[in-house]
Amino acid sequence: MALRNAILRHLRVPVQTLGLNQSKIGFLGTIRSFSSHDDHLSREAVVDRVLDVVKSFPKVDPSKVTPEVHFQNDLGLDSLDTVEIVMAIEEEFKLEIPDKEADKIDSCSLAIEYVYNHPMSS
Repeated sequence: MALRNAILRHLRVPVQTLGLNQSKIGFLGTIRSFSSHDDHLSREAVVDRVLDVVKSFPKVDPSKVTPEVHFQNDLGLDSLDTVEIVMAIEEEFKLEIPDKEADKIDSCSLAIEYVYNHPMSS
C-alpha cells in the first residue's frame, strides 16, 4: 500500500476547470484530459498534407497530383514507389499503418480516407 501511495503522489493527471459556476454543478465541473489526441484533423488538412507528401516524392510530377490520382495508373509509379509513399504518409501523420491496410492504399483518395478515418492521426 505504501508503494502504491508513493507512486500515486508522482502520477497526477492535471484537472482543467470549465470556468462554470462550480457551486451549481459540484464535482462535475472539472474535465480531465486523458488523451494527448484532443482534436481530429479536418478533411481539408488531411487532403493538403497527403497531396504535399505525394508531390514531394522525387518520381512524381507535382502538376499531375490531385486528390483522385492513382499512384500506378496516373503517376506511373511501381509497387515499391507506392510503399515508399505510404511510409512517407505514416511519417507525416505519425501513424503506423498495418501491412494489410497499406497494401490497399494505391491512390491519393484511399490514403486520404485512411488517414482521415484513423483516430490517432495528427
